[in-house]
Amino acid sequence: MVSKEDVAHIATIADIGVDESELELFTGQFTAILEYFGILDSVEVGGDTAHVRANVFRDDEVVPSLPSDEVLMNTTDPEEGFIRAPRVI
Repeated sequence: MVSKEDVAHIATIADIGVDESELELFTGQFTAILEYFGILDSVEVGGDTAHVRANVFRDDEVVPSLPSDEVLMNTTDPEEGFIRAPRVI
């Protein structure tokens, strides 16, 4: 069971302002969530589960790309053989 003090501590750590009525609400919600996790923990899955999969990788394959001249032809403002883009930051 989660106490009001636990919820208040979590709210303080998360820097979230919580009033007394919200403490009551969140205490109940946290308790319900943790009880549900308890139910999930008690489920016996035995053996491999559906989420276990082998890595699915493909071999790298070199393929021809467009020539630089053709790529730069599609830009409005090439600069020294590169595509000039607006600064993001």
